[in-house]
Amino acid sequence: MSTINGVNYNNSVLTQSVLNIKTQLGQLQNELASGEKSTTYSGMGSQEGLAIAARAQISNISAFTDTITNVTTTINAATTALQSVSKISSDVENQVAQGPATLNSNGQTSAQQAAVAQLSSLVGILNSQSGNNFLFSGSATNTASVASATAILNGSGTQAGLTQLISQRNQADGTSGLGRLAITQPTATSVSVAEDAAGSVFGMKLSSVTSTLTGATVTGPTGSPAAISVALGATNPNNGDKLNLTFNLPDGTTTSVQLTATTTTPAPSGSFTIGATPTATATNLNAALTKAIGTTANTALLAASDVAAANNFFGEPPQRVSTNPTFTGTPASNNNTTPAPISGATLLSGASSGTSDSLSSGFSAGDTVTVNGQTLTFVASGASGANQVNVTDNVGTLLSKIDALSGATTPSSVSAGGAITLQNGSAANLSVTSNDSAALAALGLGGNIYTATSLVAGTPTNTVSWYTGATASGSARASLTARVDTGETVQYGIQANETAISSIIKNVALLAAVTTSSTNPNATNQVSELNQRVTANLSSSPGQQSITDIESDLSNAQITMKDASSRQSQQQTALQNLVTTTETVSSDQVASEILALQTSLQASYQTTSMLSQLTLTKYLPVG
Repeated sequence: MSTINGVNYNNSVLTQSVLNIKTQLGQLQNELASGEKSTTYSGMGSQEGLAIAARAQISNISAFTDTITNVTTTINAATTALQSVSKISSDVENQVAQGPATLNSNGQTSAQQAAVAQLSSLVGILNSQSGNNFLFSGSATNTASVASATAILNGSGTQAGLTQLISQRNQADGTSGLGRLAITQPTATSVSVAEDAAGSVFGMKLSSVTSTLTGATVTGPTGSPAAISVALGATNPNNGDKLNLTFNLPDGTTTSVQLTATTTTPAPSGSFTIGATPTATATNLNAALTKAIGTTANTALLAASDVAAANNFFGEPPQRVSTNPTFTGTPASNNNTTPAPISGATLLSGASSGTSDSLSSGFSAGDTVTVNGQTLTFVASGASGANQVNVTDNVGTLLSKIDALSGATTPSSVSAGGAITLQNGSAANLSVTSNDSAALAALGLGGNIYTATSLVAGTPTNTVSWYTGATASGSARASLTARVDTGETVQYGIQANETAISSIIKNVALLAAVTTSSTNPNATNQVSELNQRVTANLSSSPGQQSITDIESDLSNAQITMKDASSRQSQQQTALQNLVTTTETVSSDQVASEILALQTSLQASYQTTSMLSQLTLTKYLPVG
């Protein structure tokens, strides 16, 4: 028997269609509300893998953009600072060239006074920051770039500053006298000029000698230490004949001393008088050379010494005059009938002859020994303090007193052969003189001055380090790098110890540190010699790094970042379009689709309603 099923609404195809339309309509409404195709990756479609990769690239571009912004800010700040450094350099150069050479009560010109303030400004600029990072410290961005202006000039605690190193260098190079040269007359008709010590880096060095002196034989520089010799002939030079000596100075410059033979008496400046005989002429030449070289030592050499000291101080590591020189006297014997070498036990005074172990010529009460300008007085008894010694004491006691005055940390001593070796403390030179020359000679000293011959590296304990940042092994620019694009970096590090910057602060500090005595007859020439060197050093030389070179490097980094930023902007636009196309919907299109589905859904509802009212009984026959 067959069964007739009724119309089942829930199972009908039309009902399933209505449900599908409602599902689509709900999805479209969600898309319209969120603007996205789906809340899950699986619902985004087959292109979602590309969109995910694009998002990662967009994130990288965003990081590059942040880096470019930060580096650009740093470079802009550094460029502004460099322009200020360059302006200070120009201002100092102009002030030195145009300012008067008049000295104030402190021994400085107006340009030098201005340099003191400008040095402080330079230090402030070089210690400037961008955010929390110091601009001129290379990779040590958390460390200030340079020491304070006060420390640079005057030192800090046990650390010497530029002023002290200049003073010591002046001593070693010869602030007076003949610039470490000895002028003698080996014979009655000859004159010799010789360096004082072989291998010394201080003083004036003989470079060359030329002569038109008639009949004279001129030789050198030869020997060790180097010397030149001028031997006059049997006849005098002629009026107008010339002798020219050229010297190398500590700062790398040269200077010349030229003398012209003249019959005028007294001889004008720069000349020597031709005497009645070659012997008299040689004497006049000796005196003229002594005067001319002495003047040069107190002007050109002094300025060159100042510059050399600044070069030493601003070097890395800083260099300074060896401050612990030693001096060994000649062997001396005591007063014994059978003389023996003196020792630390030898008495400072005793019988004029006999068997006592005393100096052959002893000290007396009232005698003095002067050590580096400090006086030690001999007394009969009851000596007290560092500045007195009993005449009844021995050589060992005297040496300990001398050490106390010189500041020597290593005790002076007497060798087995009777030669005294004196140690020095903090001074570049060691001077020991006495009013009793015979007694000093009995010690084997004879009133000697030891002058330093070498430089030593300064240490953090004894010398200020003006630059306190980091130093890159290669280019300073490479000390800081930033990745601004895939496979592309820029270098933007700057160090205050770069040549272009250090040259400026060095010469400004030099100008600020030097003082000149207004009572010195050579004062004007001293100032002039210093000014010429500072002006020349502040002027950029071919092949030497300039501030413009640093700015050019930074500009190239900015150009690289600008190009990278432009490319990234285009890439970001394309990538964002891909993401948008893949993951987002058009509100207009979705709205149109919703409207169509709503119309279809309404029609489906009407159809379903009509079908739901149909029954089989309406079609069965009545009765």
